[in-house]
Amino acid sequence: MIDCQCVEFLQWALPRLQMCWPGFRKVRKQVCKRIDRRIKQLGLMDVAAYRAYLQASSAEWSVLDSFCRISISRFYRDQSVFDCLGGEVLPSLASLAQERGDNTLRCWSAGCASGEEVYTLAIVWKLRVEPQHADVSLRIVATDSDPELLDRARHGCYFISSLKDFPREWLPVAFDQQDNSYCVRPAFRDPVELVLQDIRYVIPEGTFDLVLCRQLAFTYFDEALQRETLQQILAKLQPGGIFVAGKQEPLPAGCLELEEYRPRMGIYRKRS
Repeated sequence: MIDCQCVEFLQWALPRLQMCWPGFRKVRKQVCKRIDRRIKQLGLMDVAAYRAYLQASSAEWSVLDSFCRISISRFYRDQSVFDCLGGEVLPSLASLAQERGDNTLRCWSAGCASGEEVYTLAIVWKLRVEPQHADVSLRIVATDSDPELLDRARHGCYFISSLKDFPREWLPVAFDQQDNSYCVRPAFRDPVELVLQDIRYVIPEGTFDLVLCRQLAFTYFDEALQRETLQQILAKLQPGGIFVAGKQEPLPAGCLELEEYRPRMGIYRKRS
């Protein structure tokens, strides 16, 4: 499929999925390849025929929706963010939990992909925070809409390319090397519960001290869906809790419930 044809198609189709074209501009090749394979699988002539097929088959929209899941992840992605989480945010939240008589810190990672983010969080907690807050445990609910990515997360083994930003000194502590893979050790997998959920339709039960939703809603969703998603997240976040978006992701304007925790890092605190 010619790139300009795919761009035109995505600009037509994405708004019907409540997604926005600017979020896909730089990653469109991945989506276009999936669409091209689908066109051939269906025996259609070209993208124009696929567009007509979508207009005639409402069920095909869910297939197209699955092609628009972008998974670009690695351990310790955005190093400064995880340095801040380990050095400031998690210790502060642990102290708040202790003050209210709670011995469990609850985190939700929305759009966890194949698990790099949540296992990074568990490792940071175990190696940096737990020694000073031994009376507090961390529980992480990790949700994603892609069952294949969740299967990879459950397997918990990764190529070294996924660990290029990970602190070298932690590598032998947190991982077992098996052939060409590095597998997360059980102690760092135990706090994580992996759940098949699409944030657009369902969210976890209970409230959370920390919510991460990075490179998902506020990159790929349209403005109306961004606002709806943010309100759902805020309803789940404890007063004084921390919300983490992507460093380059602007939140919908006019949200008075959040204050910036660290400038230009995508870290916010919910006002008490």
